[in-house]
Parts: sequence; C-alpha cells; structure tokens
Amino acid sequence: MNIRSACSLFRSPLLLALIALALMPVLAQAPPSQTVTVDPALLAKASSGDAAAQIQLADLYATGGATKPDYKQAAAWYRKAAEQNNTAAQVHLADLYRDGRGVPRDMAQATDWYRKAAELGDASAQGTLGILYSVGMGVQRDDVEAYYWLSLAAAVKGPSQTRFITNRQSVGEHITTDQQAGVEERVAAWKAAHPRPNSE
Repeated sequence: MNIRSACSLFRSPLLLALIALALMPVLAQAPPSQTVTVDPALLAKASSGDAAAQIQLADLYATGGATKPDYKQAAAWYRKAAEQNNTAAQVHLADLYRDGRGVPRDMAQATDWYRKAAELGDASAQGTLGILYSVGMGVQRDDVEAYYWLSLAAAVKGPSQTRFITNRQSVGEHITTDQQAGVEERVAAWKAAHPRPNSE
C-alpha cells in the first residue's frame, strides 16, 4: 500500500465512523473537565466555623455544580454545621446516612440526626422521625412515639402538614385512647416549652 492509498483510507466516512465508535467508550469514561469551584471567601468562612457558610459549601458539593456531586465532602461540611445544632444541616446529614451517600448507609445514625433536629423543633425532622417509629426503621417500632412526633409535625403549617396529619391519624388507629391522651399532654408540654410562630 502506497502513501496515497493510506491517506485516502482516512478520508473514508466509514473508517472515520468506525474510529469514532471505537473511541466512544474512552471518551465516555473521561473525567469531567470541570470540578466544583469553591469561592475562597466562602471556604474561609466555613473553615472558621460559620454554620451558614458550611451549609452553603455542603450544598455546593451535594449538587456538584457543573460536575458530579461529591457527597463525601458534602457530608463532612454538613456534619460541621450539624454539630453546631443547625437543624437544616442535621436533616441533610440524616438524609445522607439514610441514602448511603458520602457515608455508609446507617439508619441508626440517620435516626439520631433526625432526632436532634426534631428535638430542636424542625417539623420535617419530627414528621420523618414519626414515620420511622411507625415502621421501625432505625428504631424499634413504637406507635406511641410515632404518634407523638407526627402530632408535633402536624401542628406546623407548611407543605407537608396534610401528610403528617394523615400519617398521625393512621398511627392513631393502633394506640389506645389513654395513650393518645398521654401523647397530647406531652405535645402540649413541648409546645409550651418551644413556641413556634407557624404552629397551630
């Protein structure tokens, strides 16, 4: 084969298509060209202990921006804010443990973080904790505890209120009238100690 015939092979549409097909798996496995870009000022604030900056940084890693998420970094930054009693960070960290993203899947850890946020008044965490008690996931099944946490969550106006009310009613069918009365006393005591502006 002379040089002229070899060069004509590379002009062949069929040959170019075959080369492209051969390279597709290699190109598909190539790492993304962009990485998560972190603003140095945000990183400095987060590193100095600012919980809001830590959550913002964790959110950036969790969404990945222009590249794939880095849940391990997200979990590390959510944990820093969660340890400062930031309920949003506690819920995000619990979600990561529940789903096994960036941390090993661990329902007991997830439940612990939901409980911390629930005890601080986060209605979403209270509702989630109630559901976990109702099915016995991460905790021993306990309809009375489920009814308690769902009652607290159902008292807060918001997009999930109707769902929490429905779940509470469903769980309420499995406990006695005396148990419901005991829960209502606990709920009233909790509300008195933790007033919430958007609560009923």
